[in-house]
Amino acid sequence: MTTRCEWCSASELYQQYHDQEWGVPLHDEQLLFEFLILEGAQAGLSWITILNKREHYRRVYDQFDPVKVAEYGPDKIEALLADPGIVRNRLKVEASVSNARAFLEVQKEFGSFDAYIWGWVDNQPIQNSWASLAEVPASTELAVRLSKDLKKRGFRFVGPTICYAFMQATGMVNDHTTDCFRHEQLQ
Repeated sequence: MTTRCEWCSASELYQQYHDQEWGVPLHDEQLLFEFLILEGAQAGLSWITILNKREHYRRVYDQFDPVKVAEYGPDKIEALLADPGIVRNRLKVEASVSNARAFLEVQKEFGSFDAYIWGWVDNQPIQNSWASLAEVPASTELAVRLSKDLKKRGFRFVGPTICYAFMQATGMVNDHTTDCFRHEQLQ
C-alpha cells in the first residue's frame, strides 16, 4: 500500500495532485504565475475547491498567460465575476490582474519570475523532515519575508500563509511527511 501525506486522502483528484505536482520543483513561468493566482484565490477556502475549478480557471484566464491577464480591463473583470466556474470575489479577481502586472515587472527586473522566486531559497528546495501533518507549519519566517517583498512590489493576496502554500506547491520546500512515498523521491 502506498503511504501518502494524510491531507490528500479526501479524493482521487487530491491524490493525483499530491502524487504528480505538489512539492515538485517548478520553474515554468506560466505555471508559477498560475500557482500564484490560484493560491491567492484559495484564501479562506480549501485547496480541493480550487483544484475542482482549476481547468475552468485555465480556460477563462487564457491559460494563465501573464501578458494577457495584465491586459484585462473592466469588461473582462465583470465577466469573470459573473462566471460560476471560478471564485467570484472582486478583490481576488482584481488582484489577479494587478498581480499579472507585478509579475511582468519582476520578470523585467530579474530576467524571469523563476530567478526571483527561487533566489529566496538559493535555487535549492528546502528539505524538511516532518513526521506528521501536525508538525508542518502554516508559515515560516522566510514566507513572511517573501510576503513583505511581494507586497512591496505591488502583489496582493500574498500573505505569509499564501506564500508558504505557494512555496510548498512549487517545490521550493519539501513538506511531504517522512512516511510519504514522495518525501524521499523529492530529495
